[in-house]
Amino acid sequence: MSPQDELLFLALGGSGEIGMNVNLYGCRGKWLMVDLGLTFADPYYPGVDLILPDLEFIEERQEELVGIVLTHGHEDHIGAIPYLADELKVPLYATPFTAGLIAEKLEAEGLTGQLDLRVIERDGSVDLDPFSVRFVALSHSIPEGNGVLIDSPYGKVFHTGDWKIDETPVLGTPTGDEAMHAIGDEGVLALVCDSTNVFDEKRSGSEQGVHDGLLEAVKAASGRVLVTTFASNAARLETLGKIARETGREVCVAGRSLDRIIRVAQSTGYLMDFPKPVRFDEAMRLPKDKVLIIATGGQGEPRAALARIASGNHDLKLAKGDTVIFSSKQIPGNEIAIGRIMNALSDLDINIVTEKQNHVHVSGHPGRPELRQMYEWIRPHVLVPVHGENRHMREQAKLGRESGIPHAVFQVNGEVIKLAPGKPEKVDHVRTGRLVLDGDVILPADGETMNKRRKIGFNGVIAVALGVDAKGNLRGEPEVRALGVPVEADAEDLLADLADSAAKAYEPGKDRDRILEKVRIAVRRCAFAWTGKKPIVEVMAVGD
Repeated sequence: MSPQDELLFLALGGSGEIGMNVNLYGCRGKWLMVDLGLTFADPYYPGVDLILPDLEFIEERQEELVGIVLTHGHEDHIGAIPYLADELKVPLYATPFTAGLIAEKLEAEGLTGQLDLRVIERDGSVDLDPFSVRFVALSHSIPEGNGVLIDSPYGKVFHTGDWKIDETPVLGTPTGDEAMHAIGDEGVLALVCDSTNVFDEKRSGSEQGVHDGLLEAVKAASGRVLVTTFASNAARLETLGKIARETGREVCVAGRSLDRIIRVAQSTGYLMDFPKPVRFDEAMRLPKDKVLIIATGGQGEPRAALARIASGNHDLKLAKGDTVIFSSKQIPGNEIAIGRIMNALSDLDINIVTEKQNHVHVSGHPGRPELRQMYEWIRPHVLVPVHGENRHMREQAKLGRESGIPHAVFQVNGEVIKLAPGKPEKVDHVRTGRLVLDGDVILPADGETMNKRRKIGFNGVIAVALGVDAKGNLRGEPEVRALGVPVEADAEDLLADLADSAAKAYEPGKDRDRILEKVRIAVRRCAFAWTGKKPIVEVMAVGD
């Protein structure tokens, strides 16, 4: 489908889930994309770290796409660019800090110069016929968070991206009441809005307010202090640099993503007063009360710096009496991984401080009071909640209606919403899905490879090799190997029984595929009788 004389909204990711944000606006035969993010894998995707959106819908209409606008530099908004954007063959538009992060990602993937990345100054605009897009500075937990005001022949849409209200930000300028109210005065058809913290009854709080809680926690520590936070939160890095100076500690940075953020931030005018970090070996030679380590890994990532430090597999070491401060919020789904890291730290007799003990973190997303304030500023005719699971988006739709917005549209990935002309409504549904980055290969998330890998993980695998002569008769006993099948003490007897089942099921004939399938079924039945599991069975015939 191509958009006609209408204004359409379509999410290919980020609606019905937190992460992997990809949004499309359609009008008069053209599409505009806002954000191109990824999400991180869970145990349902064994061996995989990154999940990408399936862009089949817009790839089939690539000639209708006029550009990709990026609201800010978090992975769930820009992370898929190195893997998918080249297929779309359109320019990317971002403000300087976000563009710097994208450029670093492209360089890491060997794609420098292969994408048309265009830098838009803060509060700048770009015409992408039939749309006009204006970047609007909003506070968030990364420099240069932006909403985008999208003008079309059928009205304006204010797409917030991720945001909060912070009247005293550590970096950047506060969201201006007057400027936001002026956007509402222009007349806004639709507000497409972040739903992440809709259940929070309080405001998210100012980044400036975290300083005192962190300072108190660091001052109370007698040994080494390690603070783990989201690498992209440059304002938190600014705060930690200041606290290091106030407490007489040298800064040591552990984590490549932190190194990248600091490098990009300083190249675009941020963190200019951040202390020069000391090397790992220098940090370990300093008196314990003279070092402040900033490390990645607060979400329990097994290969991040904190996990390796906790397990003793890092040049930086912690010991009894040292302190680890989790200056971050637990992302839902990461509780077990974070708990594993905390237990490892506890076994070392290390003091652990979280937001439950001290005011050491604030969110980058709006609570209910901030959402109500946005509604008062923008005064939209239509509210479209995004960036949330279904429960978050339904709750924001309810909040919007209670706040007097005439129409609130609940939608999920793949549902095409006509915003104008006329009453907003769902007019179509398109296929959406997920891809996995498995090593260097992009695959369907629920394709044959991943489905087999899950089955192997759940049930194990059995390989059967049949030796056959030129006439197709068996030559000797079948060779059987079983991996991950739950029989250990009786493994020898199991393998013998499996080989016997294979031999009995084998019958010479011309239809090789049918013969091997019969053997496969017999072997799996035998394995099930032994274990109650149905392993993957692979059968091979090896001839002269």
